[in-house]
Amino acid sequence: MVQAFRRLAVTVFLLFFVVPDSNALASTSPESALEQADQSEQAQAAEGESDGAPIDLMGKISDHHYLDVMGYHLELPRIILAGGQWHFYGSTHAAVESGRFTEDHGALTYTGEGEIALDMSITSHLMFFWFAVGLTGLLTLMAVRRYDKGVGRETAPRGWFHNLFEITFLFVRDDIARGNIPESKYRKFLPYLFCAFVSITFMNLFGLLPWGVTATADLTVTGTLAFMTFFLTQWNGSKDHWEHVFWFPGVPGWMRIILTPIELLGLFTKPIALAVRLFANMLSGKIMIIIVLGLIFIFADGFGTTVGIGTSFLAVPLTVLMYVLKAFVGVLQAYIFTLLSAVFIGMAVEEHEHHDEAVEAHA
Repeated sequence: MVQAFRRLAVTVFLLFFVVPDSNALASTSPESALEQADQSEQAQAAEGESDGAPIDLMGKISDHHYLDVMGYHLELPRIILAGGQWHFYGSTHAAVESGRFTEDHGALTYTGEGEIALDMSITSHLMFFWFAVGLTGLLTLMAVRRYDKGVGRETAPRGWFHNLFEITFLFVRDDIARGNIPESKYRKFLPYLFCAFVSITFMNLFGLLPWGVTATADLTVTGTLAFMTFFLTQWNGSKDHWEHVFWFPGVPGWMRIILTPIELLGLFTKPIALAVRLFANMLSGKIMIIIVLGLIFIFADGFGTTVGIGTSFLAVPLTVLMYVLKAFVGVLQAYIFTLLSAVFIGMAVEEHEHHDEAVEAHA
C-alpha cells in the first residue's frame, strides 16, 4: 500500500513538474521563447523563485547559503579559496559586489585567473548541524549541573526535563552501548553514542518545523557522522579484529587471498551503509511531505481554486499523518544509526581468544 502510494505521488510529481506544456511550446515563437527564458533566469536569480512551478521542490530540499527563520532572512558567510588565496565575505551578495565573483543560481564563479579550488562557506545544513550538536551539549551541561548538586544521585530526578534526560541516557547506555560492546569497554564509547543519538534526533526533528532544515537529508552530513563511527571503530580495533581482516587464524593460505579483499571492502561498506540509510530515509520523508501538501497548489494551479480547496480535505489530514510518521521515523533512524555504530564498535574491540577456546575444546 505504501509503495503504491509512493509510486502515485512520484507519478503526479513528474506529470506536473517535469512534463512541459505542449500547447505553450507550440504557440511560442523561438524569439519570444528565448526572451521568456532570459526573463525567467533573471527572476530566479533575483528572487529565488521556481520557473512557473506551483511549488519549488528542489528549493525546499537543497542546501542554501542563507537561513529563513521565523520570517527573518539571514545571509551566511562565504569562505572561498580561489586564485591561490582565501576570500572572506559576509554574504553571497558581498562576494558579487566585490567584483571577484559572479553568481549563477546561487553558485559563485571566480572572475580572476584560475578557479575556485575549495568552498568552505557556511550553509543552512551546516548551521542546523551546529544547532543540534550545540543543543545536545547545552542540555547535557544543564543535566550535569543538577547531578553535581545531588539531584538525580542522592534524590530522584526532578522535573520533566531531568526525567527525560535520564531515561534517554539509560536507554542509550543499557540497550545500545552495554548490549553490544563488551562490559569492560562500553563506557569509553558511551559519550559518543549518546551525543550521536540525541544530535541526530534533533537534526531529524528540526526538519518538521515550517522554517526548519533537515540536516541529515544531506549526504555530506550523514557521511561525516558515519566517518566518525568508522574512525572510532578502526582506531580502537583489537588485535583480534585486525587478524580477522588480514590473517584469518585457522584458514588455509589460499583462502586468505580471497577473504582479505572482501574483509577490506567490508570495512568501508559499513560506514557507507550508515550514511546512505540515514540520508535516504530523511530525504524521502521530506520529499513525500512536500509533494502531498503541494498537491493542493498543483491542482489549484492546473484545475482552479475550487479543485485545490477540495484537494486540501485529503492532502492536509494526510500531511498531518505523515508528519507524525516522520517524527517517529526521525527518532527510529537516530536509534538505528546509533545501534549499528555500537554493533560495529563492539565487533572491532571484542577479543575472541581463539587459542583458549581451542584448548578447552581439545580438553
